[in-house]
Amino acid sequence: MESSRAARRRVRRSSRRPLTYTALACVAVVGIMAAGTVYVKAQAHSAGRSVSSAVTPSVSPPSATATEEAAVAEPVAKPVVDLDERLADAMASVGVTGEQKVSAAVLDLESGDSAVHGDGAFDTASIVKVDILAALLLRHQEAGTRLSAREKAYATTMIENSDNASASALWDAIGRAAGLDAANETFGLTGTAGGDGALWGLTLTTAADQLTLLQQVFGDDSKLSEASRSYLQGLMGRIEADQQWGVSAAADGSGWALKNGWLPRSTTGLWDVNSIGRVSVDGRAYLVAVLSNGNSTQAKGISLVEAAAKAAVSVFTAEDASAPASVSASANAASAAAR
Repeated sequence: MESSRAARRRVRRSSRRPLTYTALACVAVVGIMAAGTVYVKAQAHSAGRSVSSAVTPSVSPPSATATEEAAVAEPVAKPVVDLDERLADAMASVGVTGEQKVSAAVLDLESGDSAVHGDGAFDTASIVKVDILAALLLRHQEAGTRLSAREKAYATTMIENSDNASASALWDAIGRAAGLDAANETFGLTGTAGGDGALWGLTLTTAADQLTLLQQVFGDDSKLSEASRSYLQGLMGRIEADQQWGVSAAADGSGWALKNGWLPRSTTGLWDVNSIGRVSVDGRAYLVAVLSNGNSTQAKGISLVEAAAKAAVSVFTAEDASAPASVSASANAASAAAR
């Protein structure tokens, strides 16, 4: 028969053994989970029965995010198209002779894409009449007033018939060069300066600035009200028959509105010939500005301007023209989600 002391030692040894095994098992589980290669799966049994833990290898299923990312196809970016370069190539086919110089700018009203060729300053001649009327309309908007009957009469003959006396009257009404320059600062023109004194025809401008002015007349994002824009557009669409040349040559029918300018320079004997406006081709609208000087005759200047207008619009209408460069915002978002 065992002594009571021996019995107590055996009881202590047997009671320590399960605790030792449990501690070792815990260490093993912690080590396995830290390695990240397996998972421990515990199954609880009914009351009074033991809880067993089994360590089994498991492959983590792909997350929902990973599955979604895999389903998003990486967008194919369109090649970048340099529209200024394309316009330069198109203008290379325009025959420039003698002392002629020409600059052109075009904007697709639907996409907002534009191209400019040449950055020199040119005399406006009579295309400034659009700017004069835009400045007058802006003044009335700011004052909360309307054009008077006399101003309307001047505006009609100034734009539709290119009447110089009417232009001089409205030039005075806006405060001459100072008034024109103030309005142009509001419109966003940065390379245009009003002519000295009464010489509105010698206002200097660039093709890029004329494109900006056309956006004020024909675009929705304008400092001019809708009523003012519609009024100016209507006058530019009713140019008298013998002045329906220039950028209208690029239209595919009667879908145009324009203003031309021509001026023989007494100092050189050469002609300034310009044309600005909106044309429609296959139901799509384009704003076009073409400026030229150094023309030996008005007729040669008109031919140059019309050829340049056609070349400018061809940047967007040529059969091999591709959409410009940038990947759309939605494509960029999809690309970011797939990374």
